[in-house]
Amino acid sequence: MRRRTLLAGLTSAALLPAAPALAHSRRVLHLRPGDSVQAAVDAVTGPGWTLVVHPGTYREVVNVPEEKAELTIRGASRDPRAAVIVFDHANGTPKPDGSGTYGTAGSATFTSAAPGLTVRDLTLANDWLRADHPDITGTQAVAAYVTGDRSHFENVRLLAHQDTLFADTTALDAFDRQYYRHCHIEGDVDFVFGRARAVFDGCRFHTLQRDVAFTPKGMVFAPSTARANPYGFLALRSRITSGAEDAAYKIARPWVPSYETTAWPSLVVRDTWIGPGIDAAAPYTNMRDAYPWQTMRFREYANSGPGAVVTVPETRPQLTAEEAAIHTRRTYLGDWRPYERRP
Repeated sequence: MRRRTLLAGLTSAALLPAAPALAHSRRVLHLRPGDSVQAAVDAVTGPGWTLVVHPGTYREVVNVPEEKAELTIRGASRDPRAAVIVFDHANGTPKPDGSGTYGTAGSATFTSAAPGLTVRDLTLANDWLRADHPDITGTQAVAAYVTGDRSHFENVRLLAHQDTLFADTTALDAFDRQYYRHCHIEGDVDFVFGRARAVFDGCRFHTLQRDVAFTPKGMVFAPSTARANPYGFLALRSRITSGAEDAAYKIARPWVPSYETTAWPSLVVRDTWIGPGIDAAAPYTNMRDAYPWQTMRFREYANSGPGAVVTVPETRPQLTAEEAAIHTRRTYLGDWRPYERRP
């Protein structure tokens, strides 16, 4: 898939003429093509600001630091394809100052450590492509790297190939919460990964066609939940679709980082339609044989679709009804209830 394909159809508004820089009123900043999202983030002072991103393509890296608490970044249109923030760094991309490469987290187009962040109605993308850079072996290219507690993404498109969404925490002993509602997340390898306590509610996970001869071509999830955290990733009322052939993808594999070998990955997929792109007979696999998936906290409940058919019960561990009653939005998110309101 070429870069023009990855972003095809997302916006034609990039052709609009640039408007005057940063119009603002009452803690609201409006951005139009030619403006910088990062400059707007830098300009806000104190909590509770809103950045309204008007239709267009904003090719830049955006970093929201911890002190920019309770910030909202939203598209001016309800169509998330209209406003696109995109860049093209990969793990192995050399830094211009010669100090090394960006690394996985550093490759992100959008990074936030801010508590109480809300992002909605826009697209975050990393359009770096392996085919364009055969000399680079570090092919992780993150669209969004999120660590702040109470991070809320609604009606957002997250587009990349490997490692699209890095849903992480600020520290190993922090159980930072994230909530994704009605989001479209696509990629090929481990494209939803990290140790956050994250709920994906009514989202679409879409696996891309990948030009390789082997299978599996990739995995949707790669959680790295801290052992002390009772909850990791929860996907509910969602869909897993595919642009690849049947059974080419796995639901998940556990990520136990070399720098965090105590991790005990946790994933629950429930009440979700799973398409034929997922290998129903063997939907999970290992990242490293030293950490077999069977010893991890991987469970399913009440899923449907051709990729959810249980043909080999031992390969598809299920929750009981009593256990399923615990794995809910309220349990995972506690006293934070973003699902009770639209931001």
